[in-house]
Amino acid sequence: MTREHHKILDCTIRDGGLVNNWDFSVQFVKDMYYGLSEAGVEYMEIGYKNSAKLLKGADAGPWRFLNEDFLKEVLPQKTDTKLSALVDIGRVDEKDILPREQSLLDLIRVACYIKDTDKALDLVQKFHDFGYETTINIMALSHVMENDLNEAFEEIAKSPVDVVYIVDSYGSMDYKDIDYLVSKFQRLLPNKKLGLHMHNNQQLAFSNTIMGAARGVEFLDTSVYGMGRAAGNCPTELLVSHLKNPRYDLRPVLGIIEKHMVSMREKWEWGYILPYMIAGVLNDHPRAAMALRAGEDKDKYTEFYDKLTSPEVMPAGAAD
Repeated sequence: MTREHHKILDCTIRDGGLVNNWDFSVQFVKDMYYGLSEAGVEYMEIGYKNSAKLLKGADAGPWRFLNEDFLKEVLPQKTDTKLSALVDIGRVDEKDILPREQSLLDLIRVACYIKDTDKALDLVQKFHDFGYETTINIMALSHVMENDLNEAFEEIAKSPVDVVYIVDSYGSMDYKDIDYLVSKFQRLLPNKKLGLHMHNNQQLAFSNTIMGAARGVEFLDTSVYGMGRAAGNCPTELLVSHLKNPRYDLRPVLGIIEKHMVSMREKWEWGYILPYMIAGVLNDHPRAAMALRAGEDKDKYTEFYDKLTSPEVMPAGAAD
């Protein structure tokens, strides 16, 4: 089936950076951008536009705190593939954002929790006024109460935001959840485009993404070889293959994986692994699973499961 109205947004550099502290070489990012361009992918998220002044972790790679002069050195020639960056509430310095005509970026995405929707929309308005395409990505949707979501929709509907994202932060959703949420978002936000950002804790990121695509979601997030925080994301190569759009070409994506990512996967861990599966099944943040995998007891799955299902509830926190 042809899906010519869909757009793939590859977020390997941004979300994959959560795996390796954004330790990507300039050559890798160049190869990623020009390879995805050759593959016909419409957007590549090249990192976070957060501020090192406002956020600990300034030792991270440059893709966490994007600098416009640096970007112009990395990509002296842009293709038809647009560039996006993501910002977090309270972590971005608005003075770091140039007007779009002075920037290599085309799209700025704003991630927030439901309680910060108003702050996110303030940023959206500023970025819109600067000429950027914009999205709002409401994280941890599986923990959001219906009435809170309905209230947020009233504000979102009045905003200039271009795309509203359904985000499965904990990798806990299945096709029924996606079907329900897409219908709800379409009903209450009829004038907004929709996007999907899925995590692969239960090996459902791909199926959930194509369910959303079949229901009319336009922006589909992926990452090459599934690289992303913890269980990772919907693999770009799967979606490029599945969407029968003549603009897409699988071969360049395979070239990126062969040249760079097979060896990266041996160095850094991501993808479907049992602790991430357990966290997804329990609709829990993957931080505990990530901590387990970083320790000596990384394969003690039953003990980990017992810990998560004991009366002591682990605290919730940052999501994506």
